[in-house]
Amino acid sequence: MGLVIIVLIVAVVIFLIMIYNRLVTMRNAARNAFAQIDVQLTRRHDLVPNLVEVARGYLQHERSTLEAVIQARNQAVSGLKAAAANPGSVEAMAVLAGAENQLTGALGRLFALAEAYPDLKANQTMMQLSEELTSTENKVAFARQAFNDAVMGYNNTREVFPNNFIAANFDFLPMQLLEIEDSAKREAPRVSFG
Repeated sequence: MGLVIIVLIVAVVIFLIMIYNRLVTMRNAARNAFAQIDVQLTRRHDLVPNLVEVARGYLQHERSTLEAVIQARNQAVSGLKAAAANPGSVEAMAVLAGAENQLTGALGRLFALAEAYPDLKANQTMMQLSEELTSTENKVAFARQAFNDAVMGYNNTREVFPNNFIAANFDFLPMQLLEIEDSAKREAPRVSFG
């Protein structure tokens, strides 16, 4: 009888350890998925100043648009740093999503304005930067989807019974998805300089 109780206790302890380890693994997978977003958004943010510099020579009378792009880029960089420091934070994800929405909108206005300048549209550097930006936008979308999938799996695992008891007692907090509210902004800006 005593041996049965000891075996039962050992089995329960092993089961709890397996739940704990699964939660750790899934949380780390979500954090790693955010690291991929970080890489792609950093690349996107690094392209913006080059794009603005090329456009500056052609858009001398459109200073406010260029300044808006740079300001939006700087806010996006700050939002990314805050989110990278705590990828599970609801507030950090909301700030990052808002900042990226603003940057996407500002870039859209810049590209729309560039359409009115044939020399700028034909500029080889501008075309190359636009192509790199579009490619990066696609990579951001894929990385964001992978992150959201990892977060959803982690959140589901932490909320089901009996995992929720382990999650509550060992500070496995829910993580926030990275969502963009306006579906039109989910798409990479379409730019044609041809």
